[in-house]
Amino acid sequence: MSIIHKDIAAIREDYCKYKLDEKDVLSSPIEQFQRWFDDARYAEVVEPNAMVLATVGEDGFPSSRVVLLKDIKPSGFSFFTNYHSRKGQAMSKQKKVSLLFFWPELQRQIRIEGWAEKLPSEDSDEYFASRPKGSRIGAIASPQSQVITNRKVLETRVDELTTEYAEKTTIERPAFWGGYLVSPLRVEFWQGRSSRLHDRIEYVFQQGDWIIQRLAP
Repeated sequence: MSIIHKDIAAIREDYCKYKLDEKDVLSSPIEQFQRWFDDARYAEVVEPNAMVLATVGEDGFPSSRVVLLKDIKPSGFSFFTNYHSRKGQAMSKQKKVSLLFFWPELQRQIRIEGWAEKLPSEDSDEYFASRPKGSRIGAIASPQSQVITNRKVLETRVDELTTEYAEKTTIERPAFWGGYLVSPLRVEFWQGRSSRLHDRIEYVFQQGDWIIQRLAP
């Protein structure tokens, strides 16, 4: 018989800062996301671009991790990673993914479901070149998601690359690293409300247009 830890079960907060109504949202979920994202930046939310990316592996199990949103495009949301990483391998087989943003300071959550496709190489090159030198070296040095003997292996490789690139002004993006664009098919905007009667407004892409509907909390 399971025992509920009373201290954990008692943790709760009544949400009462804002509300969300169908008549107040924009017709495009991308534009509505941009509005909320601007609110989050204005409210000084810590890392408002941090999002949970969920993929599905060949074994059928979902896998989630926090990555950083790097651009909001008219067609979706982009981020960058190692193509050989666990998430990269998963997306090469199953392009269906989800993204989740949670901004407790605003009592808001955004859920996104869609398709992940690699960005054009030009986009990945441009972003890679904009990264700090240490981050570029780190991306090359790390065999992301692979088993390594210890941290020293990674640090040694970073030291080697740092020496190799010490006199070079440019570092080319490795072929195994780049960006993805998640094109949404379903987007839900969740606004916390009192007594758990939360506002949930969902956008669903159907027959070339966005349908807006309210969901029960």
